[in-house]
Amino acid sequence: MAKKLLVATRNSGKVREFSRLLSDIDFDVVGLDDLGIDLEVEETGSTFEENALLKARAYAEASGELTLADDSGLEVKALDGEPGVKSARYGGEGPDDEGRVQLLLKNLESVRGWNRQARFVAVLALVGDQVPGGESTTEGVVDGAIIHEPIGENGFGYDPVFWLASHAKTTAQLSGEEKDEVSHRGNA
Repeated sequence: MAKKLLVATRNSGKVREFSRLLSDIDFDVVGLDDLGIDLEVEETGSTFEENALLKARAYAEASGELTLADDSGLEVKALDGEPGVKSARYGGEGPDDEGRVQLLLKNLESVRGWNRQARFVAVLALVGDQVPGGESTTEGVVDGAIIHEPIGENGFGYDPVFWLASHAKTTAQLSGEEKDEVSHRGNA
């Protein structure tokens, strides 16, 4: 029986993405719902690293499993780095992914061309007895720009408006395998 690696999320898109990224390791990659963990960890950190460690530590303690947590988000240069660590809560608790994308586009209405530079940032935190020192973090970044309207059906979050010049596509137009090659989580 393979050991478990808990990916500290309820987002099925992230669990699938990590399962693909980690397909060559001898662990069963599972999410919080797979283990019936209903604990909610508040992301009170001011950086991606602080939030990733908060989640990894709490869920490792709750589950007893090797735990991988990420905090990731979109930083838009013209918005002074917003939405940043609040990417999943951009606009408050009400909006869904589509609503957050529409708010982002509204906030960028007057920003044109190369001034729409953005980057996806991901910090991964791994916590467990198997990790030297008990915990480890790493960061990955992918640079791009925000287009004017959503394109593509793949991915989640801000993927439909995040343009990769290297592929002449949004990240929502990439296949899972293509996205893994360039994504901030894949880089991390």
